[in-house]
Amino acid sequence: MFDVSFIYEAKDVKDAIKKLVENENSEVISGGTDVLIRVREGKDAGMGLVSIHNIAELKGVKKDSDGSIIIGAGTSFHDIAYNEIIKECLPSLGEAVDTVGGPQVRETATIGGNICNGATSADSASTLVALQADIVLEGPNGERVVNIKDFYTGPGKTVRDRCEVCKCFKIKKENYENYYGYYFKYGKRKSLEIATLGCSVLVKLNASKDAIEDVKIAYGVAAPTPSRAYKAEEFVKGKKLDDKNLLDGFAELALSEMKPRDSWRASKEFREQLIKEMAKRSLVNSIRRAGGKIEYYV
Repeated sequence: MFDVSFIYEAKDVKDAIKKLVENENSEVISGGTDVLIRVREGKDAGMGLVSIHNIAELKGVKKDSDGSIIIGAGTSFHDIAYNEIIKECLPSLGEAVDTVGGPQVRETATIGGNICNGATSADSASTLVALQADIVLEGPNGERVVNIKDFYTGPGKTVRDRCEVCKCFKIKKENYENYYGYYFKYGKRKSLEIATLGCSVLVKLNASKDAIEDVKIAYGVAAPTPSRAYKAEEFVKGKKLDDKNLLDGFAELALSEMKPRDSWRASKEFREQLIKEMAKRSLVNSIRRAGGKIEYYV
């Protein structure tokens, strides 16, 4: 049994916001794969739940006239992973969300819930950080847009107000066009596993495919919040693929910017090793997907 004071099915976003404002002891629920666990554990016992699960405007993936890709916050991981726009333009995001839980979870869990939960281990988070996604929120005072780099304030904490509804994620054309990506999830099991560490890399090569024009790298569980490694990115920009220090230099700088910790899943020392190795492998795989040739021996 779940200890909740009420469950309200919102008709639309404004209806959901109105109900949240009227009831101080309430919170949003969509897929429920995170919220219901907290309720069951007693952390949110007695709360009212305002469901946005059946609001059509929060679902689906589309491409705007300017080339931006809009992902509804209520879109399930399954629907994202198998969406044709995602496959064509953001395949690494589709691969990332397809690592979440098992098939039943991916059918139910939503990308909005995954991000708004604030967990650094969220499988969609590091790729959205690398893609520099904008998050559209609507609350009692209207709509606002927050870039994902400014969204997280600490472990399990975000800037989203309790009365705000996450509507969608917007990825601008310049942040995905001609980029090729790879998401590397490390866990003790191949499935049904929360990430011990996650690493997402996006690479843009030059026209001759022998040098890096641009790169983005972001981690989950390597710091209190999903984080970019900016120094590592700057280090490899313009470097030739046959540069002998390309991979080691990239990995060392990535580690220098992260703040891994001990937990029951892994020690700090093990995560430090993972940060470097995953940086190398993710960069290599992204380069190869972009059509570049690079030697790497494990």
